[in-house]
Amino acid sequence: MTLPEQYRAIRQASETICRPLRTEDYVVQPVVDVSPPKWHLGHTTWFWETFVLMKYDLAYKVYNPDYNYVFNSYYETVGARVIRTDRGNLSRPAVEDIYAYRKYVDAAMERLLMSCATDDTILRDILLLGLNHEQQHQELLWSDIKYILGHNPLFPALSDGDLDDGKGDAGKEFVSMAAGIYEIGFEGEDFCFDNEKARHKVYLNDYEIAGSLVTNEEFIAFIKAGGYGNFIYWHAEGWDWVKVNQIKSPLYWHMIDGKWHQYTLAGLRLLDMKAPVCHISYYEAVAYAAWRGMRLPTESEWEAASGKFRWGKRWEWTESAYLPYPGFKKAEGAIGEYNGKFMVNQMVLRGASVATPAGHSRNTYRNFFHPHLRWQFTGIRLAK
Repeated sequence: MTLPEQYRAIRQASETICRPLRTEDYVVQPVVDVSPPKWHLGHTTWFWETFVLMKYDLAYKVYNPDYNYVFNSYYETVGARVIRTDRGNLSRPAVEDIYAYRKYVDAAMERLLMSCATDDTILRDILLLGLNHEQQHQELLWSDIKYILGHNPLFPALSDGDLDDGKGDAGKEFVSMAAGIYEIGFEGEDFCFDNEKARHKVYLNDYEIAGSLVTNEEFIAFIKAGGYGNFIYWHAEGWDWVKVNQIKSPLYWHMIDGKWHQYTLAGLRLLDMKAPVCHISYYEAVAYAAWRGMRLPTESEWEAASGKFRWGKRWEWTESAYLPYPGFKKAEGAIGEYNGKFMVNQMVLRGASVATPAGHSRNTYRNFFHPHLRWQFTGIRLAK
């Protein structure tokens, strides 16, 4: 697929995700970690306007100068912005204005892509980053929309079907890995994010890693055993989180008439016992592993073994803090802010999820979130 074809397909995919929404759904921001869907649509458009069109199309006229303040996410280099907690206060620009903005920028991008030499290394790199950036926001759209609708007391469905097919990951119970030196990190000519470099060697001791993810049925056993009420399984910070927030089950779980239900994008449904547990925090993942007498894999262990099990249902918490690899280098300017400045106080997740766009996953991909967050499609793979 050519770059213009990729651009059209990926831009359309963002709008397809939002098509079932009502106008009111586009504006809601229940918590700081969730952005209104219309903000995602505007921000991804701003990215193309700011980092591609304004630099490579000398005739381009900015659609609205005020949009830089509204849709800049965290790029200090680009200027002031609406703080993240206030994105839900933006009744304007209206949804129809944002779709007009997307149409305007897409037309300009079409002209640029058809007229410029996309084999120019610098331009091609920023185009590929833009495409992957929009795919990241497509996954955020799925998770943010689910949070918005899943915290509506009516539990409205987005569509008749859910993203998740409910099937578990078939595989060996545990995969044995021999001690030795392994190479970790991305290497090659294809696209990767800067945090996946540089490829380097690590020494790993003998270990075993589960061939499949922890299921809802297995996690219910932890709940029934009093796992949420026993501090011995929890980090001190995690135990505080449980008590302060009165956490008793994974996100979106509801006990109704003595049976566990779960909110899905198709509405409230009986919990599928065989499906991999989802919407789990790092704290919960660690506690469950401790209850089982095991642990989470490090990200190096996960990557070294990734060719021996299936992945893609859930983002999988690891026991690794999000830190730079040896040899990591930040790019110059605003693009250098993309990943590097977040390498503190977060944990690495590996794999992909049911919300990850096709072609956007690879075994070197490093996702990262704060340990208490669970609105993403996160799950558990055990190690020992």
